[in-house]
Amino acid sequence: MKPWLHWTLIAGFALGSAALGLWLRGEFDAARRAAVPEGLTVVAVGEPAGPLVGTTLEGANQPLPGEGRWRLINFWASWCPPCIRELPALDAFHRAQGEEGVQVIGVALEDPADARAFLERRPVGFPVFVEPNSPRDSSVRLGNTRGLLPYTVLIDPEGRLVATHSRPFDEASDVADWVEKARARR
Repeated sequence: MKPWLHWTLIAGFALGSAALGLWLRGEFDAARRAAVPEGLTVVAVGEPAGPLVGTTLEGANQPLPGEGRWRLINFWASWCPPCIRELPALDAFHRAQGEEGVQVIGVALEDPADARAFLERRPVGFPVFVEPNSPRDSSVRLGNTRGLLPYTVLIDPEGRLVATHSRPFDEASDVADWVEKARARR
């Protein structure tokens, strides 16, 4: 085989492989993004989060606490191992905030009885609300279109979505660093 033909075939194979890889990457990325249910508006970073209302563990609907303050809302479930590992870090961050700091709020995406039973065994100091885990839950409305847990958002005092985080925090200092970086970008 002539040397130029050999190199032409190698270059053609390399270009074809690269093109196939790029196409497959796009297909995999599209498959990972969940379709947003029709009629559901997803809030983008920088936009108003809208009214933030939740259901208490006792079944009462009420506004989420901390209006006019920075609010960190963490979506979790008792059946989610990374969520369970993360709760102590969120609780420690909550305790460090005091009355005027960031308001930490948990939203358990599961049956209220399951959330109550879990919290009786492993209590946290911040308020926890519940709602069914569904394609239309409030985590999706706040940007969790892939349905990942844990999922955390930061809302500024004016009610705008400032940042989202879709993996567990290991330590309270990790939470504090994320919050500070998000506040600085605002």
